[in-house]
Amino acid sequence: MDREETQRRACTEWEKLGISNDFMFGKVMQDPELCKGLLQRILPDMGIDRVEYPQLQKGIRPDADAKSVRLDVYVEDGKGTAYDMEMQVAAGTELPKRARYYQGMIDLQLIDRGQSYRRLKPGYIIFICLEDPFGKGRHRYTFVNVCTEDMGVALNDGSTKIFLNTDSTMDDVDSELRSFLDYAGGKKAQGEFVRRLDEAVKNARKNREWRLEYMTLLMRDLENYERGLEQGMEQGLEKGLEQGMERGLEQGLEQGMVKGLEQGLERGLEQGMVKGLEQGLEQGIGGTVSILRELGMPEEKIREKIKEKYGQAGVRILESLH
Repeated sequence: MDREETQRRACTEWEKLGISNDFMFGKVMQDPELCKGLLQRILPDMGIDRVEYPQLQKGIRPDADAKSVRLDVYVEDGKGTAYDMEMQVAAGTELPKRARYYQGMIDLQLIDRGQSYRRLKPGYIIFICLEDPFGKGRHRYTFVNVCTEDMGVALNDGSTKIFLNTDSTMDDVDSELRSFLDYAGGKKAQGEFVRRLDEAVKNARKNREWRLEYMTLLMRDLENYERGLEQGMEQGLEKGLEQGMERGLEQGLEQGMVKGLEQGLERGLEQGMVKGLEQGLEQGIGGTVSILRELGMPEEKIREKIKEKYGQAGVRILESLH
């Protein structure tokens, strides 16, 4: 795909972006009222009355060898609690491990060496999924660490992980959160808050700076994908040639052994027949000569008889018997 085609694709995609796109979600959540409103609907008992943005789409990479993390929306509520919200298109089996990794990376940023663990803020990792991550049909799955021997004993480590699912019909969340999840899943905006979100999405599409940023990111991702595809094909070709040569050598050896055995048997049979004929002829001539000698026939006559019956080969055999 050339650069011009990539730009056209990026423009087309930008005009269709909705709240379920992680880039769009991150931009819309820059509005503190909308971000607060969404958190209030996800966590109504937390009493969230304001949000603070330490860093939007916070990038975390503790050292050169660690896998980097880019958070969609990372905010704090001014009361010592941190929230990470991630828009997730595909569920996949890696989400639980991603949630664990994200929590760990955030914790690393919250305290410095030598500081007390008490400084770690309570944290919520929230994934908004367009597919059911656990296949149980629920809108919401909330996880905290508890004792498996006594479920009434909580670890109280301040870590909570929530997976929201837009693909559900179960009556397990309130109408406000249900409206948002339906909207994120592609349904028409219902309710005042969701209509405000929808209006913010439409306004975001008019933002030329965000449009350029999205196109730049998309083009970079496409270029990286094509570069990776090309490298993968090259590596695959090399590996395929290597495996093909190994397999060809194995098959060649197998076929060569079979063919060699067949030819060896054939040649052995031919040589055996020749040898057998020679030995049979030798024994036949030897027996004939012995009988003629017993009858008193002169050697010269015996030679003539052998030559007459067996030819010159018989004469050579006769001479070898002396």
